[in-house]
Amino acid sequence: MDELSQPGEHVKTERMTAFTDGVVAIIITIMVLELKVPESADLKGLLGAAPILAAYVLSYINVGLYWNNHHHLLQTADHIDGRSLWANLFLLFWLSLVPFVIRWIDEAGFVALPVAAYGFVLGLSGASYLWLQREIIRVNGGPDSHLARALGPDWKGRLSLAGYTVATIAAFFAPRLAIAVYVVIACIWLIPDRRIERRLTDSA
Repeated sequence: MDELSQPGEHVKTERMTAFTDGVVAIIITIMVLELKVPESADLKGLLGAAPILAAYVLSYINVGLYWNNHHHLLQTADHIDGRSLWANLFLLFWLSLVPFVIRWIDEAGFVALPVAAYGFVLGLSGASYLWLQREIIRVNGGPDSHLARALGPDWKGRLSLAGYTVATIAAFFAPRLAIAVYVVIACIWLIPDRRIERRLTDSA
C-alpha cells in the first residue's frame, strides 16, 4: 500500500499532471492511427473520408478541451489525495474510450447506437470532470478555496452534461441532431473561460 492509502495524507499534484499528460497524448495518438486514408487519390476519395475526419476533429477538440481545463484546474491545487487520484483515473477511463467510439462510427456509420455511445462517453467524461473538480476543491480549502470561488455553481459544466444526456437520447431518433448538439457544446467550451485565471491573478 502506498502513502495515498493513509487517511488524511496529501501529496503534490505533479504525478497526476504527468500521468494525465501521458494518457492524453496516447489517446490522441490512437485516434490518429485509427484514421483511414482515402480509398482513392482524388477529390471523391477525400470527400468519402470527410465524415470520419470530421469526427476525429471534434474528438480531438473535446480531448484537448479536457486537457486544457485539467491544466487550469491543477493550477489552483497545492495538493491532492487518493480520492482525487481515483476521480482523475475515472475521467481518463472515459476519455480513453473516445478512439473506440470513433472507430465504431467509422465502421457502422452515423447511426443511432454508435452516435449515442459517443455522447454517452462524452457525458461520462463530463461527469467525471465535475467529480474531479469537487475532489480538488474539497482537499484544497473547500467552499472558500480559490477554485470554488472562481467556478461558482459551474452552470457551464452542468448544462453541458445535460446537453450530452439529451443528445444521447436523441441519437436514437435523430443521429444528425445529436451530432449537432455535440458540436455546439464543443463550440461553447472553445470560448475562452477566464474564471480560474482571473481568480489566480486577483489572489497573486
